[in-house]
Amino acid sequence: MNFDRIIKYRYYMNRRRFNSLGSLVIAGIFWPSRILYAETYLTVEQARQVLWNGMSMHAVDILLTRQQMQSIRKAGKVRVRNKRINAWKTDSGGWFIVDNVIGKHENIDIAVALGKHGEVKGIEVLVYRETYGDEVRNVKWLAQFHGRDYRQHLKLDRDIKNISGATLSCRHITDGINRLTHTWNQVLRHL
Repeated sequence: MNFDRIIKYRYYMNRRRFNSLGSLVIAGIFWPSRILYAETYLTVEQARQVLWNGMSMHAVDILLTRQQMQSIRKAGKVRVRNKRINAWKTDSGGWFIVDNVIGKHENIDIAVALGKHGEVKGIEVLVYRETYGDEVRNVKWLAQFHGRDYRQHLKLDRDIKNISGATLSCRHITDGINRLTHTWNQVLRHL
């Protein structure tokens, strides 16, 4: 009789183990996973065409020194993540800069046109890698930056309107514009 009990117990445990394992497999299939998403809206060349209307420009190799990075950080109240700046100078003294800022989790590639006095002439989002929040591409939202320069430290919700659901992207693009206008003031205007 003990033998029958042992067989029933093993059968019950095996079935229980099988059901637990099966439940985990099914849960893994239906568990929401992070979907990687990236949308390329413009290439660098297309952004140059849009922002500077085909104006001739030449690439300028810029590698920031530690002192320049510190002065930009201090003036703009924002961290400088990259030493190298991808910049082109127009014949009229304006600048075309390709940069990236962090969104919520991933980088957002942007192109910025700065006039010869360091004012923002235009911004284009090149690549957006987040699953939501791409409203930062909205022309009206980006237009808030036009004409702003290093003399104004832009703050989200004070100078730049926030977009619900894209708060971190809005904040980081605003910080990126502050950083680039202060980079113009500290470095680019002297080149």
